Amino acid sequence: MSNRISLDELERYLWHSAVLLRTNIDAGAYKQYIFPLLFFKRLCDVFDEECAQILKDYYGDEEALEFPENHRFVIPRGSHWNNVRNVSENLGIAILSAFRSIERANEEKLRGVFGEGDWTNKNRLPDKLLKDLIEHFSSLTLSLENCPEDELGQGYEYLIKKFADDSGHTAQEFYTNRTVVHLMTEILRPQSGESIYDPTCGSAGMLISAIPYLKEHGEEWRNVRIFGQEINSLTSAIARMNLFLHGIKDFTIVNDDTLARPAFIENGQLRRFDIVVANPPYSISQWNRDAFTNDKYGRNFLGTPTQGLADYAFFQHILKSLDPRTGRCAILFPHGVLFRGVESALREKLIKSDLVDCVIGLAPNLFFNSPMEACIVICRADKPQEKRGKIMIINAVNEVTRKNAQSRLDDAHIRKIAGAYAGYADIEGFARVVTSAEIEKNNYSLSIPLYARGSSGIEQHDDATLAERIDAWRQSSLVMTNSFNELKKLLSETTGGGHA
Repeated sequence: MSNRISLDELERYLWHSAVLLRTNIDAGAYKQYIFPLLFFKRLCDVFDEECAQILKDYYGDEEALEFPENHRFVIPRGSHWNNVRNVSENLGIAILSAFRSIERANEEKLRGVFGEGDWTNKNRLPDKLLKDLIEHFSSLTLSLENCPEDELGQGYEYLIKKFADDSGHTAQEFYTNRTVVHLMTEILRPQSGESIYDPTCGSAGMLISAIPYLKEHGEEWRNVRIFGQEINSLTSAIARMNLFLHGIKDFTIVNDDTLARPAFIENGQLRRFDIVVANPPYSISQWNRDAFTNDKYGRNFLGTPTQGLADYAFFQHILKSLDPRTGRCAILFPHGVLFRGVESALREKLIKSDLVDCVIGLAPNLFFNSPMEACIVICRADKPQEKRGKIMIINAVNEVTRKNAQSRLDDAHIRKIAGAYAGYADIEGFARVVTSAEIEKNNYSLSIPLYARGSSGIEQHDDATLAERIDAWRQSSLVMTNSFNELKKLLSETTGGGHA
């Protein structure tokens, strides 16, 4: 008999598991324990559901339960949720043993997926706390009938966001504001059968966003191929669990450093993808610049960034990963990449390459615990003829709703921004299509107020570095100078000046 779980009930159930940990575990470490237990419970409940169906289909023949092809995943004897639930002491050891047993039995799919949590540390996780967690998770059956993949995936995303809210500044490493991700997806318009890649994938939210988009448009989604790389081992494990819980099977997530050791290589070159989405770590300074200077994959075709700012290293990696015919990308960057003087030579080559299709300036406070403004840079490997030599600039700084100390893009904001991009035409005070020649006159700066000033014409940089503030001041001066020259020209023409 079905006990269909509502989304509200699921969210309360998931969050209460974190509440149980609050007295013993720091908020930033919740995910290290809650996600593996949730995944363990889901695997076992689906396994039980499959067993019941197998017995029905095979008229009670228990030998059919042993056929691996009848199961999504194998749960070895003695490693089931119920086996752990019946343990009265040393629960951490029992949990860890079950995790490792399941990983070995599903080596190709689940190797390392449960992470490296310190389950045997009784100071942090006493038996009573673990017993309370196990009993709490046992209160609902997470079968596919009770909790379909889409709904459990939504609940999982809810939990990721709650952890981001609670854990503070570390949130950005595994969570990107989903309303911004939805905007990026609307602009890229994924197609059935395409390959999608995120070189800094976090919890895989950007990769997953293509699936509801395709479902909403009535397109086949099971043939989408998903690829991601993530440097943090726990976060990469969360990404894999997230994909599984959303019902996605054709994916590869690799735990490694994208700049130092890119994971997806074909015939000695970077693999190419139809779509790349990314929110790279902002302006990191700890990276191997010397190796990048002589990069064997040619990822320095624009030049080698300064040691203190790796943004253009990630940028070039993404551009080299685009399929030369279908490739397109959407990247979240700090505004500084548009105008910082230290990157001017790289930016000049970037604009001359004619890969940039659109730049969208976003409002501040769209990122956890940071007032920083960001921008989305859209690139295409093969721009349509009518777009060549042009870049669309959209000033969406006022497209935002603020609620409970968080900012978000509402559906109306997303429709307005995506609609402007689709139309690729000037919209007074909001968007402009500018030529490469005009950008060249502005010393190849892409600073948004130079082209689309918005209602305020003010660009904020609340957490910018001193160098970025100086650059921003220079850009403001350039805006004023250009405006003054235009006014002089207009006055000269009006009064008949400018005679020989």
